[in-house]
Amino acid sequence: MAVALVATAVGLALYFTDPLHEIELKTIDTRFQIRGPQRPPSDLVVVAVDDLTFDKLGLQWPFPRRVQARVLDNIMREKPKVVAMDIQFSERSSLGSGDDIALLTSLQNSNHRVVLANDEPSRSGKIVEFGANGTKLLAAVGVTPADGAFPNDPDGVIRRLPISVSHLPGLDLATAEVATGHRIRPPAGSSAWIDYYGPPRAIPAPGFWRVYQGKLPRDFFHNKIVVVGATSPTLQDVHETPLSRGTLMSGPEIHAQAIGTVLAGFPLRNVSTAVDVALIALMGLLVPLASIKLPFKAAGPLMLATAAALIFGTQIAFDDGHIVAFVYPVIALMIATVGALGGYYVLGGFEQARVHDLFARFVPSTVVDEVIARTDKDLRLGAVRRVGTVMFTDLRGFTSFSEALEPERVVQVVNQYLSGMTEAILEHRGTLVSFMGDGIFALWGAPLDQEDHADLALATAREMLSERLPHFNAWLAEEGYEHQFRMGIGLNSGPVMSGNVGSERRLEYAAIGDTTNTASRLEGMTKGTPHQLFIAESTRLALCHAAEDLVYVDEFPVRGKQATLTVWSVPEAPSGGAAPTEPSEGEPTVPHS
Repeated sequence: MAVALVATAVGLALYFTDPLHEIELKTIDTRFQIRGPQRPPSDLVVVAVDDLTFDKLGLQWPFPRRVQARVLDNIMREKPKVVAMDIQFSERSSLGSGDDIALLTSLQNSNHRVVLANDEPSRSGKIVEFGANGTKLLAAVGVTPADGAFPNDPDGVIRRLPISVSHLPGLDLATAEVATGHRIRPPAGSSAWIDYYGPPRAIPAPGFWRVYQGKLPRDFFHNKIVVVGATSPTLQDVHETPLSRGTLMSGPEIHAQAIGTVLAGFPLRNVSTAVDVALIALMGLLVPLASIKLPFKAAGPLMLATAAALIFGTQIAFDDGHIVAFVYPVIALMIATVGALGGYYVLGGFEQARVHDLFARFVPSTVVDEVIARTDKDLRLGAVRRVGTVMFTDLRGFTSFSEALEPERVVQVVNQYLSGMTEAILEHRGTLVSFMGDGIFALWGAPLDQEDHADLALATAREMLSERLPHFNAWLAEEGYEHQFRMGIGLNSGPVMSGNVGSERRLEYAAIGDTTNTASRLEGMTKGTPHQLFIAESTRLALCHAAEDLVYVDEFPVRGKQATLTVWSVPEAPSGGAAPTEPSEGEPTVPHS
């Protein structure tokens, strides 16, 4: 949960401070490119002052205003909806007042259908056109002044159109209002997204020279929205756009596409802040919270699937006209995923080390890693059915022996005994299930399968009787104890249910079933017999390598079973004069003083 909160907090902090604004803008360009070109409105036209115009007219820029007037007259003759002139006339003509009057006359004859761009209005909205009194002059001839400058993004790409600048409307909004004859309500703010139709030359753009010479089809401009302006790169009114793809787009064409955006009702808009915040929170919370329920291996695929859904969703939203934040939700998702994986590895590493150390006390170290690898993410062994061999052992007469000793000495003796027997079990790849006082419960064939489980258990029992028990008795003699012990061992093979049992607060590895119960009873049945080891018929049959020295003992009834149990044993080792004795429970032997 902490990882989820941190990822969400970081994503939101970045979103509101917006340090990656340029990267977010680049993702919007990509969305334009994925969407691809759209069909522009058929009533948008650009009259292009292109390189060929200079060749055909043989003029230098700026053109005489009588030339501009002739082009405007030719356009207005065909009754367009509006003409937006993306050309600035801030100073009087160098050719004299007659040149200015020629253009002003054409503007006056346009019947209020001309919008004139001005890129340098004062803060109050006052403009300079044809001299200092431009505002009054344009009003007198019925021309709508507007601001023709675009708001540049930090990377120099033009993505937005101006709504108003210095009390002047933006050229695109003003042109659309003149074309429709009514006021248009723009989105809040000083600018709006341009919903580009396509790359450069997506809008028809006949050359300025063709209009000047009247070489276009009749009624070409009828009922059209016409933008007149410079498209030649030498006039430096070319810019990068989301769909430029290395080819710059001229200012007049950008205005034409922006006018189409206004007429379409500003179809491309940002979603609300609440939606972006909710998306960032979702990306920050999803993977960490899902990993609580899902397996660890699902975290990576879940992150990839979520990222793919985010990419797909933001594109679908964009195609529908909604701009959704992308970079900051992705950052929140990445932090959440890395944090969840890192937390799993760190905490899992500690837990795995703890389980490794703990489990190594019961299972040979060579088996521990494989056991842990087969467990689930909680490092718990699930209950599984195995076929194995169960061993129970008991130290005969230890209860009466320990009654005469101080508790510290009892613990010393039993630890010495259990240490040797445990080594024998682990060296033969057995699982030490539990200690029961001086008794031992061990298992072969679980938690991992072992084909030779019966052979390993029998070999362990032989070592206990022939090496470990004599070594323990010798230690007792060295410590001054006169007592010599015998053992009882029961071996039985068959199916067991092995795994962790208990509660959430305490778990214990166990092997449960009739096979276990019978092994315990076999160990108890050795009391009062000359044998220290009873081997069930099931264990003898399970041996991979037959033991030729096994001796038949008898058929014994087993408590709780109707059928008798065939029991085998091994020959007793010769005592050599120092045979272990089993005193009565009331006569313990204590060490010499």
